[in-house]
Amino acid sequence: MASETPPADGLATGPDGVTRCSWGASASEYLAYHDTEWGFPVSDDIRLFEKLSLEGFQAGLSWLTILRKREAFRAAFDGFDYASVARYGGRDVERLLADAAIVRHRGKIEAVINNASRMLELVEAEGSLAAYVWRFEPEPRTAVLDGAALAELATTPASHALAKDLKRRGWRFVGPTTVYAFMQAMGLVDDHLDGCEARPRVEAARAGFRRP
Repeated sequence: MASETPPADGLATGPDGVTRCSWGASASEYLAYHDTEWGFPVSDDIRLFEKLSLEGFQAGLSWLTILRKREAFRAAFDGFDYASVARYGGRDVERLLADAAIVRHRGKIEAVINNASRMLELVEAEGSLAAYVWRFEPEPRTAVLDGAALAELATTPASHALAKDLKRRGWRFVGPTTVYAFMQAMGLVDDHLDGCEARPRVEAARAGFRRP
């Protein structure tokens, strides 16, 4: 029997026969996240705020750690309803620090509460978080990255610009690396590799997406 051709660099074929970006096949929790969420464009402010918050919690950790705790984070932070989170006070901080189901880091918890207040200001000024962040969408790349190039990519000029402006507005835990991970996940860029079965679907979704 002829041997199968191995997937290209940066790709992996899972037990279901689907070829994905290799990280998307590295853990069972990643399969659906990679196939149906990562890279698909998002314009919902709650989801955008949640993702910025969770990327801040990821700093120094793996996304898999955060993904496994995502439902617990949602329960702890009122579904990332930023209007509710902006009202949190000292008792809420202590409640969250006592919650073993989430990442108990005072600085990150207080950053989310601060950012919820900054979010209210941003929505007042810009109309929505979606309208604001999508202004930082970069021009599409002329070539699809390979696995090695993507592994080296942690920031871009667009992520530096967005991070700088968020910090100017008083947001915390929004460095350019955190912001680029947010941009990848929320579809502002498509970093699915050539040969990944999700890439054509992401490209179609981006082509049909109405920018806010």
